Amino acid sequence: KWWGKFHGWSLRLAPEYPLPIVYEDSFEALKWIAGHSDGSGPEPRLNRYADLGRVFIQGESAGANISQYVAVRAGAAGLTGVRIKGVLIVHPFFGGTEMDEMYKFMCPTSSRLDDDPRLNPAVDPDLPKMACEKVLVCVAEKDSLRNTGVKYYETLCGSEWEGKVELEEAKDEGHCFHAFSKNERAEQLIKKMVDFITKD
Repeated sequence: KWWGKFHGWSLRLAPEYPLPIVYEDSFEALKWIAGHSDGSGPEPRLNRYADLGRVFIQGESAGANISQYVAVRAGAAGLTGVRIKGVLIVHPFFGGTEMDEMYKFMCPTSSRLDDDPRLNPAVDPDLPKMACEKVLVCVAEKDSLRNTGVKYYETLCGSEWEGKVELEEAKDEGHCFHAFSKNERAEQLIKKMVDFITKD
């Protein structure tokens, strides 16, 4: 079994707070964590216990999309105070599905889906600056979002980003199945994520 330190935060959500607020809030949260690097931040437990030289960002579904954005933004901004070792992109939503119309409603500032880097990382000029050393992309065979997750993996492989990326696919499973099932495939996925974090 594995033990780690986690920090999460509440986000302002649509429709009361339209996108892209949730993206900006998430990046601000990472900056807030980085503000503890000299041991004088507002959260004593982060000052005392957190190893900010070994940070992982993880998200599932829309959260995976946000996690990817935060890692790229951190690199493009030259964020200091944290060293992002890895990003876990689990069953990500990157557009290209029947949910695109809903995204247009939630994010009225997005002109077109294919040129919005939040939904199509391939058009993001800052993608090569992604501030992490490795990425784990997890997809599920029966997930309607599977193909966009695979496309994201292929985009990273073909980009100028210099980190390592791997793809993990769960057979015969659907979207975020591991959150609802305790079967062997769920255990295998969780073990894969733990190994990704604990092994260099």
